[in-house]
Amino acid sequence: MKKILLAGFSAAILAVSTVAGSAQTELSRNQIINSLQGAQQKVDVSADDLQKAAFENIQKYPGANSPGNLPLWDKLASLRQFNIEITFDFDSARIKPSSYEAVGLIADALHTPYLQGQTFYIVGHTDAKGAREYNLELSIRRAKAIREALVTTFQVPGKYLFAVGMGEEQLRDPANPDAAVNRRVQLINVGYR
Repeated sequence: MKKILLAGFSAAILAVSTVAGSAQTELSRNQIINSLQGAQQKVDVSADDLQKAAFENIQKYPGANSPGNLPLWDKLASLRQFNIEITFDFDSARIKPSSYEAVGLIADALHTPYLQGQTFYIVGHTDAKGAREYNLELSIRRAKAIREALVTTFQVPGKYLFAVGMGEEQLRDPANPDAAVNRRVQLINVGYR
């Protein structure tokens, strides 16, 4: 499965790179579609279950750092998904205007026949700076802000979108918990529901 990560982001340039580290290219609607389409597996993990697992992980393993992968997360790992960095104001769930282009590209992709009618989890992640509890709450607010923008500004049907926050409980680069690569939004296609 091809995974795409938005590696760099400025007001003028949206750039993505594959996990394998190939040359950066401009983010496009087709890249998002290609990463998300083709869901064929049935996954019995609800957004509520996933959110609950993140809260329970902090209670079960208190401390500065998460001990590792959430068991439920492993069920989602093989699904079609797309990672993108969407920037917010510091300590805020307000999407920066410069990131609306990326949100619009996501909306364009979700409106195509290739993805219409399928259900997506919008999962917010943070790096490990700050308290885990706070990061979890912030990531929930940010995931909800993106869902709200997709639904209200870009008219994506809300019944197919579920916002989940993971905070720092599922780092993309556990060896570098404060790295920018951990601050991301993940779209996961959980198929037709």
